[in-house]
Amino acid sequence: MRGLKRSQWSVSLALLVTFAVIFLDRIAKIFFSGLLGLGESLPVIPHVLHATLVHNTGIAFGFFRDQGIVFIIIPVIAIILLIFNVYYYRQNNEVLNRRYVIAFSLILGGAMGNLFDRIVYGYVVDFIDFRVWPVFNIADSAITIGAIIIAWQCFQLSEK
Repeated sequence: MRGLKRSQWSVSLALLVTFAVIFLDRIAKIFFSGLLGLGESLPVIPHVLHATLVHNTGIAFGFFRDQGIVFIIIPVIAIILLIFNVYYYRQNNEVLNRRYVIAFSLILGGAMGNLFDRIVYGYVVDFIDFRVWPVFNIADSAITIGAIIIAWQCFQLSEK
């Protein structure tokens, strides 16, 4: 990205990753909601990977079901904390490295994707089913990958 300052490049990357996660998550949820009935399962790789439509009223992987407004408040707080974290770094002229930008953006996009579902439908649409793990979605995957990147970065820093 020639001609862009590092901070402009970081903002562009953050927006691209965040909106890509939201877009892919929405498209996949719409597709599988139209393809499958609730609880219906379609083998992609038999006995390994299925597409199974689930309406998740809990948090990640279906834990703590039917807790209502709590699951709207928690993602909103997470989104605010992520935005504040990035704002703090910018105000203190600290540069987030590319991995942190991508990680924060994955988490933000995932949180926004699931928050959209929770506000509009009252549940999160899940469809990725590995048969030995609770059913999840692209937003959940983005949040998990973002958290792993941050943990890895922290581990790398603690070794130095």
